[in-house]
Amino acid sequence: MSFDGVVTRAITEELKKNILGGRISKIYQPYKQELLIHIRGNGQTFKLLISANPSYSRLHFTNEAYENPSEPPMFCMLLRKHLEGNVITSVEQLDMERIIHIETRGRNELGDETNKMLIIEIMGKHSNIVLVEKDRKIILDSIKHISPAVNRHRTILPGYEYMSPPAQEKLNPLTIDEDTFLRKLDFNAGKLANQIVGAFSGISPLFASEVVNGAGINGKMALSQSFFALIEKVKQGEFQPSIIAGNQKEYFYAFALHHLGGEIKTFHSPSEMLDRFYYGKAERDRVRQQGHDLERFIRNEKDKNDKKLVKLQKTLQDAGKAEEYQLLGELLTANMYRLKKGLKSIEVENYYDESNSNVTIPLNPLKSPSDNAQSYYIKYQKAKKSVHFVLEQIENAKAEKAYFESLLQQMETASPKDIQEIREELEEEGYVKAKQKKGNKKNKPQKPNLEEYTSSTGASILVGKNNKQNDYLTNKIAHREEWWFHTKDIPGSHVVIKQTEPDDASILEAANLAAYFSKARNSSSVPVDYTKIKYVKKPSGSKPGFVIYDNQQTVYVTPNEDLVLQLKK
Repeated sequence: MSFDGVVTRAITEELKKNILGGRISKIYQPYKQELLIHIRGNGQTFKLLISANPSYSRLHFTNEAYENPSEPPMFCMLLRKHLEGNVITSVEQLDMERIIHIETRGRNELGDETNKMLIIEIMGKHSNIVLVEKDRKIILDSIKHISPAVNRHRTILPGYEYMSPPAQEKLNPLTIDEDTFLRKLDFNAGKLANQIVGAFSGISPLFASEVVNGAGINGKMALSQSFFALIEKVKQGEFQPSIIAGNQKEYFYAFALHHLGGEIKTFHSPSEMLDRFYYGKAERDRVRQQGHDLERFIRNEKDKNDKKLVKLQKTLQDAGKAEEYQLLGELLTANMYRLKKGLKSIEVENYYDESNSNVTIPLNPLKSPSDNAQSYYIKYQKAKKSVHFVLEQIENAKAEKAYFESLLQQMETASPKDIQEIREELEEEGYVKAKQKKGNKKNKPQKPNLEEYTSSTGASILVGKNNKQNDYLTNKIAHREEWWFHTKDIPGSHVVIKQTEPDDASILEAANLAAYFSKARNSSSVPVDYTKIKYVKKPSGSKPGFVIYDNQQTVYVTPNEDLVLQLKK
């Protein structure tokens, strides 16, 4: 993983610089495995995000806003009791491991001085956050409990003595010399990057591959020089936090990695890099977990309409044979004298064809001549009547398909709260059964929360991320003279500039937001229509979020996530 011992060291140094001596003011637990700690230090307030999420475990300052539960979890309440008001006295990394100890000093209810230690273990699926009484090393609680039945060598439960994760018997790369480095490697065995990872603590495959790439094919001394050149940067704290786009994937690291060969974007601090890298990723992961059943339902409904359209198109083709059935019926009537019961077919002259060509008409041998002719007239009448009905059904199926496609697009950028609004919408539309709510109290309907952005020239821009928000924004919030944006013929969000005469920069930035929050967010040169709200209409009886509009202009933009972050309030 990218979050190795080197990145941990970079984060540790950043924490020391900013919050050492700071005071913990507030503690929140927005999600089951994540903490948000507000720390007042150096004349400003820092928001420290600590995550033990198996896929996105990390530690860094954040500028993102998180929604907190109405009732804090037990672990959060315990942390508030023991840590709020405490002063941070030490921030240390354990050797070169992905473990950070944050020591604090405070006073208990009796006024006695107490020392607590918050231990953050960034270890993938084994990540944890543990509160320990510093002097006795007794666990007060942890965000994940590990019982003796799960791990008899290392129990993480209240009342047990805290034990660090077992040592991996690797050497600390910050304390070795060149001879030790070379002795640990077998140059005849090959796969030097893997050997470096296996021999030294805190080293990830990304670091090791950069070492090997820096050495090229110039032998042992070049490899050693490449290794210690990077290690010296780590020792001196000469970090260059970077996100590298390479091999159709993004990577982050404490300094630029050239072996990936991709575009490198540098940041002022490790936290800024990590906040940017994880922007939306952890949120989308939570949405996938919480909305898995909902997304599966929406996808199934969309697929059902796809299949329905195929059947309806076939029915329409059959209905298109109405005139053929009428022709065959009339030809049989004209040749009734030639028919007799028992015939399977008859060849007759087509009087309606200028070339007077013959046509073979299939017959039912069990029917009389008049009944055979009548059967074709009946088919003609059914086919003629069904065309209008089938065309109507096709339009309905297309509308349903477009509706569920828009919901799938909204799921891609939804927050957990957005998921709830989408679920409520499906309940209101009758697609899913409303869940029985406990008690008789009726909750007052809450207004949808819109995404707020500010253009580079100061214009307020509002974005709806689901149909409830789109309808609320376009039909309730926006003024008729303000400007409305939407991707052209592509499912996406409604976007409104809260100005009557926006400048060109605001128009392009609003269009970029509309493209980013659409199905075309990964495309280039996306067409975005914009017009005044007074030209946007919602047809009576139409689906949530559906509108029609005219008097529009079109601008082409390429969605830019960096720009979205810059515009975010």
